Amino acid sequence: MQPPLENESIVLVFTLSGLNEMMGKRFVFFSLTALYYPLIVLCNVIIIYTVISHRKLHEPMYVFICNLCINGLFGTAGFYPKFMYDLLSQYHLISYAGCLVQIFVIYSSVLCDISTLTVMAYDRYVAICRPLEYHSVMTNQRILECILFCWLSPFFCMCVLIVLTSRLTLCGSSIEKLYVKTGQLLKLSCFSTTVNNVIGYVIIIIYFGHAVLIFCSYIHLIGQCRKSTEGRSKFIQTCVPHLLALLNVSVALLFDVLYTRYGSRIMPQDLRNFMALEFLLVPPMLNPLIYGLNLTKCFGRK
Repeated sequence: MQPPLENESIVLVFTLSGLNEMMGKRFVFFSLTALYYPLIVLCNVIIIYTVISHRKLHEPMYVFICNLCINGLFGTAGFYPKFMYDLLSQYHLISYAGCLVQIFVIYSSVLCDISTLTVMAYDRYVAICRPLEYHSVMTNQRILECILFCWLSPFFCMCVLIVLTSRLTLCGSSIEKLYVKTGQLLKLSCFSTTVNNVIGYVIIIIYFGHAVLIFCSYIHLIGQCRKSTEGRSKFIQTCVPHLLALLNVSVALLFDVLYTRYGSRIMPQDLRNFMALEFLLVPPMLNPLIYGLNLTKCFGRK
C-alpha cells in the first residue's frame, strides 16, 4: 500500500490564474465580452428560430444547422458567464464540482460540433451522390438518430472522463488558465493518470475517425460534382458553407492544441489567452453567420 503524501489533501476550490495579468484592463475586457456574448446568443437564436418557424427549412441539412447553433449556445454557456464574473471579481475561484461541470460542458460541446459536422457531411454525400435515394435514406427517424448521435456520444465520452477525473487525489489547487481543462487537473494528481490518458487517446482516435469520414465523403462529393454543371452549382450552394464551418472548427482546435503543447510563459499573456479561447470565440459566432448567409440565399431563390 502506498504511503500518504505530505501534500495530499481534499481540494474543494481551485484558483484560476490566467486572468492575473489582464486585471489592469479587466473593465475593457468585461465591456467587450458583455457585447460579444449576447451577440453570439442573438445570432444563434435567430438561425434556430428561422429554421423552426419556416416549413421550407424543415429539411435534414437545416435541422443539422439548427443543431450546430444550439450546441454553440450550450458550449459558450459553460465559459462566458463565469469569465465575466471573474473579470469583476478580485478572486478567481472555482469549486471542484464547478471544474467538472465546466470541463463537461465545454468539451462535450467541442465533440458535438465534430459529430454534427460529420453527420452534415454524410447528409451532403447522400443528397449529391445518391439523390434518388435521399428521401428514403434521410427519414425523420434517421434524422432523429443522427441528432441523438451528435449529443449522446460526446456526453458518454465526457461522462467517462469526468468519472475517472473525479476519482483522482489532487496535490494542488492552482490552475494557470482562464478556464479548467482536463489536462490541468491531471497535472495536479498525486498519483498515476495512465487510465485517464489512455481513455483520452481513445476518444481522440474516435473523433479522428469522424474527420476521416468527412474527408472520404468529400472525396466522393468532389468526384461526383465535377461531372456536371448542376452538380458543381449544388456543391457550391450546400457544401461550401459546411466546408467553411469545418475549417472554422479545425483551426480553432488547432489553436487549442498549439496552446496546450506550446503555450509557455515565454509567449505574451494576451496571445496565450487568445490561443486558449479561439474555439470559444470564433466558431460560435462564425457558424451562424456562414449559415445565415446561406439561408438568405435560400429565401432569395424562393
